[in-house]
Amino acid sequence: MTHTTKKTAVIYARVSSTGERQSTARQVADLTQYAAINGMAVTEIFEEHISGAVKNEERPVLCECLDYCISNKIDTLLISELSRLGRNVDEVLANVKRCKDSQLNIYFQKENISIFQPDGSKNPFLNIFISVLGTCAEMEREAIAFRLNSGLKRYKEAGGKVGRKVGSVKSKEKKQEEYARVLRNLKQGKSIRDTATICGVSISTVFRVKREFGI
Repeated sequence: MTHTTKKTAVIYARVSSTGERQSTARQVADLTQYAAINGMAVTEIFEEHISGAVKNEERPVLCECLDYCISNKIDTLLISELSRLGRNVDEVLANVKRCKDSQLNIYFQKENISIFQPDGSKNPFLNIFISVLGTCAEMEREAIAFRLNSGLKRYKEAGGKVGRKVGSVKSKEKKQEEYARVLRNLKQGKSIRDTATICGVSISTVFRVKREFGI
């Protein structure tokens, strides 16, 4: 009897809210089910709570996920939708190119499209699809921003106050005191993910502290 080795897969899930209002649970459940149906062995799950407006290099979990997949020669990265891979068309295409060059397939569940087709050939329509869909999404975001700015302008003209209250912004000394454990673990060489687990804070918080204090 011949035994076929299951293809390996990794799940990356992201939501914009850092609080409890949004959860990655549904994305993980749907992608786990997809992997099971298609005979894939999920080796790791990466979950991130960070704004979709943040640059790719400022998404620590996404960066860690891509590095993990490439270094471990994972067959397929499973993502719920294109927007999870970048804030705009250029960033999505850059990540797709990196994965394509490393022979890492990505399957986008919502769009039902992947980098490589079942026979191993590159999907000839992927870049066009990403560009068209991404451009439409960017136009929608710009339209939303325009409406928000227009409303904000009218609110200010009517005497409305905006901005944080005086004293609400923490000083660097205060942050150094509040995140003393985080800083200590980072200086000891622990990873962002391990530090977040040890200190009981979010990965994005550790990343922000690491960047602000130049560790």
